[in-house]
Amino acid sequence: MARETSENPGRLKQIRLAYTMTKKVDTKIGLIIAGVGLLTFGVFLAIGFAIEHPVYLGILGFIVAFLAMAIVFGRRAERAAFGQMEGQPGAVAAVLNNIKRGWSASSTPVAVTRSQDAVYRAVGRAGIALIGEGNPNRVRQLLASEKKKMARVVGDVPVHDIVVGNGEGEVPLKKLQIHLMRLPRAITPAQVTETNDRLRALGDLLSKAPIPKGPMPKGARMPKGGQAR
Repeated sequence: MARETSENPGRLKQIRLAYTMTKKVDTKIGLIIAGVGLLTFGVFLAIGFAIEHPVYLGILGFIVAFLAMAIVFGRRAERAAFGQMEGQPGAVAAVLNNIKRGWSASSTPVAVTRSQDAVYRAVGRAGIALIGEGNPNRVRQLLASEKKKMARVVGDVPVHDIVVGNGEGEVPLKKLQIHLMRLPRAITPAQVTETNDRLRALGDLLSKAPIPKGPMPKGARMPKGGQAR
């Protein structure tokens, strides 16, 4: 009981903090969540009166409304967080850390420059996704280099080049996860495992470099001793 009591205030504090941070970016978050809850509850209650079971449908509507509010809040909070991280080195790592099942990804880049341009890699049923962040021109060079290196071991497994940004042909950070999930399936689960094994055998050149696994301040510099290209 004491443990549950101590955990609940911690969770409530996290929710309040998430709401406060989200509201700074999404000023209408409160109205939107309330609207979703009231609309959902109202629909169930109306159905309850129509079938002469307002109490049962009212209780069910309250539960469903709470779940709907939680889902909407979670998605908008995530979108707001990604919006704040956009343009910062390591932002892609934060997305990959929260990616849904179906992809095997590392928050450590497989290629990086001294200017903090980086390429990350993910493997899933769609094949291999190489995701670059930073200066588009330098990132495309990194992507081409990494793709050429992998071609020796991945065979005919599809490789998707993705540049994160807001320019033409680029994928905004907040849409990166959705973009990955919508890529068409091209290989079997067995091929996913085999591809992962081959890439692990190839080894990431920067796997032992002291590279942050998350967003860094814009003025930060790469630590000495880190490998770069």
